Amino acid sequence: TRMTRLLFSALLSLLLATPAAAQVIKIATLAPDGSAWMRELRAAAAEVKQGTAGRVDVKFYPGGVMGNDAVVLRKMRLGQLQGGVLTSSELSLVYPDATAYSLPFLLGSWDDVARVRASVDPLLAKGFEQRGIRMLGVSGLGFAYLMSDRPLRTRADMDGIKLWIPSNDNIAARTFKMGGISTIPLPLGDVFTSLQTGLVDTVVNTPSGAIVLQWHGKVKHMVDLPLTFVVGYLVLDEKAWKKIAPADQAVLSAAFAGAGKRMDASIRRDDAAALAAMKKQGTVLAPMDPAEAQRWRTLGARVTAEMEAEKAISPDILAAIRRALAQPKAP
Repeated sequence: TRMTRLLFSALLSLLLATPAAAQVIKIATLAPDGSAWMRELRAAAAEVKQGTAGRVDVKFYPGGVMGNDAVVLRKMRLGQLQGGVLTSSELSLVYPDATAYSLPFLLGSWDDVARVRASVDPLLAKGFEQRGIRMLGVSGLGFAYLMSDRPLRTRADMDGIKLWIPSNDNIAARTFKMGGISTIPLPLGDVFTSLQTGLVDTVVNTPSGAIVLQWHGKVKHMVDLPLTFVVGYLVLDEKAWKKIAPADQAVLSAAFAGAGKRMDASIRRDDAAALAAMKKQGTVLAPMDPAEAQRWRTLGARVTAEMEAEKAISPDILAAIRRALAQPKAP
């Protein structure tokens, strides 16, 4: 009837006029609310909302409320989360080359980091994609140092330390085992309590990481020898990525690439400020005995050679890193 047709037309018009519900992208991170990481991530989320006219809404779950990195990866596979800001050690379970930048003593300066990442970041993004993960961003978190409740200058000083390493950190496990040190693998979120109870008395972290995670009050001695370069990745499950319209994907990519660049630009300054704050609060920064430092550098080179021989790290990725390091340094 005419009335039915009119009602149908009105209903169709209403449906067409109603905007589609926003696509919600849920991303978990261990970064505490209020940290520099979260400020940049929230700024990028606001850019996405504006740039997609509200079609994509990125929601963050900070401070580890969704569980540790392994739990976040599982929730991503189940579709309960679409993404996470994750450490290289946990991501290595999905993509072993995620840890390439963290090989011991491989990168020795910020100049090294800049030269290597320019050519290797895109290769890592490709590797993640082949494993069903979209790398939206990668950000350097700084150089990590040994921090303890005691001075660690000589080999004898290292005897009996209770050293935390991240769960699934194959590189740290190999390196310290080769150096004769027993390790205590734990998720990042368990370390603060373990320092309080004495389960752990030595950690490896960046100065800014130690302050953000409030470890600095428990470890008053720091070895002036950068062991490894730490990176964090912002990744999305590829299935979630493919549900986003191409134009909105471009907005998402640009916003989070920008956030990563801003973090890279600020982390060097933040680490210097964190180290100054730690010293002010009584942390003693001291060099390792030269012979002991050389022993660890030699062990680091052996670990890299072993992992390369076993293809635990892709020879192609290592070759690209070495090519970049062989380039002349910027004037």
